[in-house]
Amino acid sequence: MLKKIAVDQLRLGMHLHKLEGRWMDHPFWKTRFVLTSADDLALLRSSPVRECWIDTAQGLDVAVPVDDDTPPTPTPGLSSAPGPVPVIARAPAPVDTGPRAMKDEIRQAAAICDKGREAVVAMFNEARMGRAVDAEGCLPLVDEISGSVLRNPGALVSLARLKSRDDYSYMHSVAVCALMVALGRQIGMSDDECRIIGLAGLMHDIGKALMPLEVLNKPARLTDEEFTIMRSHPVRGHEMLLEGRGATPEMLDVVLHHHERPDGRGYPHRLSGDQLSSVARMGAICDVYDAITSNRPYKSGWDPAESIAQMASWKGQFDEVLFAAFVQSLGIYPTGSLVRLHSGKLAVVVEQNAGKLVAPVVKTFYSTKSQMRITPERIDLARPGCADRIVGREPQEAGNFPGLDELWADPETLRRRGR
Repeated sequence: MLKKIAVDQLRLGMHLHKLEGRWMDHPFWKTRFVLTSADDLALLRSSPVRECWIDTAQGLDVAVPVDDDTPPTPTPGLSSAPGPVPVIARAPAPVDTGPRAMKDEIRQAAAICDKGREAVVAMFNEARMGRAVDAEGCLPLVDEISGSVLRNPGALVSLARLKSRDDYSYMHSVAVCALMVALGRQIGMSDDECRIIGLAGLMHDIGKALMPLEVLNKPARLTDEEFTIMRSHPVRGHEMLLEGRGATPEMLDVVLHHHERPDGRGYPHRLSGDQLSSVARMGAICDVYDAITSNRPYKSGWDPAESIAQMASWKGQFDEVLFAAFVQSLGIYPTGSLVRLHSGKLAVVVEQNAGKLVAPVVKTFYSTKSQMRITPERIDLARPGCADRIVGREPQEAGNFPGLDELWADPETLRRRGR
């Protein structure tokens, strides 16, 4: 039963069905979920939203007392069926791979990106010469990517986004591999399972090696005829892997189906619903996110936070449960996002806080009140007593704020990568 109540009446254990007000007035990318976090409840109560709808059939009612110190246990697991999005726990990191701060992981991640680019370039060249693809030979690289993601998921994922237009086809494969591992870790996959889907992500675009270079690298939008040619790359890649060595069922599935959609409007086979596997749905999410955040031959990439918001608005394109997990793995404001704070300062997100989707670590650099650059200051928005908070994304107009990447990444690492 749906019931409209004041936000002040919300308690842990209630199923939030809808918020009254604009999407940007509240701190959550999605509104239908069970409130299990006291921090989320506090954020919502402090937001401009004053009324909301709850579903008493899926959560607690107003009249039911709730112990705020003991939130209900969320329902784990993945499902494509409609209904509330479950909270999906992270898989524990391997015992020999502890967490590492962004600044400590970033240089190693850069070296892995360089190695990954070389490996994918070589693999594409072999395919163009008609040689069989050796998928098994990429496993050591996937292991290195997985290790970096387990130590700090934001480092390699964020660096891989900073690809040049000429590098897009190669670094895109490295980025999707890392994103697949991060998503797999988020939904509780084992290390071996993450390795398998990471390899699938690395190979997902191998069919592009057989596309005409003048179409693949065209510095402008494709014509309808050229787009038809490019849409053949999943089938061509699938055929190529069948002739090679070491292709797993998951790899073949992702290569062939990463452009399919749950609503049946994708390609090449217009699959929908239960016809699509979880790994194909994961591949679709990771592929699109990296594509829209990267500089392409014909356009500049979008801001990471803007990309998350846009993807959330594309109804029917992505599996909702997996997309929720994807957002949890990156953050609503992924590393590198330009945001506006309540204080009037602009900041760049430099690192995520586990379990605090709307309270990452940021670095301020500009005051909208004085309209001037300020001395950069690192602020942990999740720190107890922190008075500032993110109030929204800030558009990244071309040329307005050069050098933003240096606020979150090591300048020497960026220089070595040609940034």
